[in-house]
Amino acid sequence: MKDLRGNLGSLFWLFIIIMAVQPMLKQRLLEATRVRTLRRLEIERDSRVIALIHRQETMKLLGFPLARFINIEDSEQVLRAVRLTPENMPIDLILHTPGGLVLAAEQIAKALASQVGKVTVFVPHYAMSGGTLLALAADEVWMDPHAVLGPMDHQLGQWPAASILAAVDRKPVAEVDDQTLILGDLAWKASSQLEEFVEGLLTSKMDQGKAAGLAKTLTEGRWTHDYPIFPSQAEAMGLPVKRELPRAIYALMDFYPQPLQARPSVQYIPTPYRPSGPDSKSSGPDKRR
Repeated sequence: MKDLRGNLGSLFWLFIIIMAVQPMLKQRLLEATRVRTLRRLEIERDSRVIALIHRQETMKLLGFPLARFINIEDSEQVLRAVRLTPENMPIDLILHTPGGLVLAAEQIAKALASQVGKVTVFVPHYAMSGGTLLALAADEVWMDPHAVLGPMDHQLGQWPAASILAAVDRKPVAEVDDQTLILGDLAWKASSQLEEFVEGLLTSKMDQGKAAGLAKTLTEGRWTHDYPIFPSQAEAMGLPVKRELPRAIYALMDFYPQPLQARPSVQYIPTPYRPSGPDSKSSGPDKRR
């Protein structure tokens, strides 16, 4: 009886160890697959490929989803990757981000803009705010036909800088409290600094007047911060946009999965369907075995 209890106890603790180690092993395998995919892209395009992808990922062991954005750690890693790249070698940056810290985004954008080799940004879904700032530093921006960029109006805490300035302007100074006036001063400085930086990025790609106008459009706060700029509008603004994306980019995104939910919000059969038409015998999934 004692041997049976001992065996059950050992099996229990073995089960606990396996459950604790499994997420770490799974993450290691996923990271190895990402590296192999990136390397295949580099060989295919003869470039340095950098992925800056922010998706909610599950924490090891605890299982809590973490929202991610461009931060100082990202800028340190991207700058290191750029330093390790010969200045005449092309750089391909895969972007999927809601934005983040202005300082970090400006550091990355400055490094990309200083590169002698061609810089291409790929946007499979969205590159908002700071992500758009990085796209402006590229020589070409390849976007999925339904992908979006976004405005770069500065945010101070939970408020857009442009809205703070608008609120201050609509009241006599005597009726505005000191804290709001201080916020207004910070908002003006932040907006002016960002507009100046964006104009500097664009000046090397278009004439001075057009660069100044586009920088003002993207930073002045004429839209809400989540306003989507689709490829057609980005082209009309004069940005070097291509409405296509290599299939390998979509394959890479599959290796950055969102955390699993008890009941998925979206479900579909993950199989490419053959197009229907007069030259097709059938539509729907390929039934060949």
